[in-house]
Amino acid sequence: MEMKGMMGGLYKISEWIMRLSVTNILWMICSLPFMFLVFTHFIAIATGNVAEDQVADFMKQGFILAGIVAPFTLFPATAAMFGVARKWVMGEVDAPLLKTFFRNYKDSYLQSMIAGIIYVILFAVMIVDFQVYGGELTQLQFVSYLFIALLVLLGVSLFNFFSMVVHYHMKTFQLIKNALLITIGRPLRSLSTAIMCGFVIYISLSSTKLMFLIPFFTGSIVAAIAFWNFYAIYQKLQMQAEKAAEAEAEEARKEAEEIGLPLDNNQEQIGRK
Repeated sequence: MEMKGMMGGLYKISEWIMRLSVTNILWMICSLPFMFLVFTHFIAIATGNVAEDQVADFMKQGFILAGIVAPFTLFPATAAMFGVARKWVMGEVDAPLLKTFFRNYKDSYLQSMIAGIIYVILFAVMIVDFQVYGGELTQLQFVSYLFIALLVLLGVSLFNFFSMVVHYHMKTFQLIKNALLITIGRPLRSLSTAIMCGFVIYISLSSTKLMFLIPFFTGSIVAAIAFWNFYAIYQKLQMQAEKAAEAEAEEARKEAEEIGLPLDNNQEQIGRK
């Protein structure tokens, strides 16, 4: 029996809290080596266990180690989380969480790992360039702002890649290429994804009191937002493709009528849609 009113609303809220938290915890567990490196370095700096003159080198060491393990842990786990978010956005909110998560983890592991290596290299190159232009080449310091924008675009394209790897059956390099093209070709959606996901991450890191969001909600909320934006792009592209097919079928029908050729049943059905 479905509950209505305030109790029904509270029940639905509790269901979503459960879905988001379970998915986020699975994501954290499957990317544990990466999370361990990040949090141990963060805690060491926050508690003052690292000398001030060694913080920069300590952080750089942490980023390098995290970047090495990320393609093998964080990227497949994130793809699996996006697979669950896909079910939610497409209306299958009652899909089994464990089964959906681990099926996507298994199916997309290789592609996510390969793409993870490529994205880590791209991020590393851009971060190094940003540091060079922002610190050493003071005369060209304005160029560093360009690399900030490129890093944001690369981050959004990464979200689009995760959305595509669980939604399409394509080769890895084709997925990466299309993720980049969608990010550049749909700037408003890309900006929307960057702002909303950035806001969720900022809130989670803005205060020690809110950091409980990270292990329970941050990742799954970001995945849901990112896939929702991607799916809106996908639906619009589908509509455009259908309209183009209808226009092409109508044009073919008119040409056939002009020369007196009968249409077969399939062509007539397409022309009537």
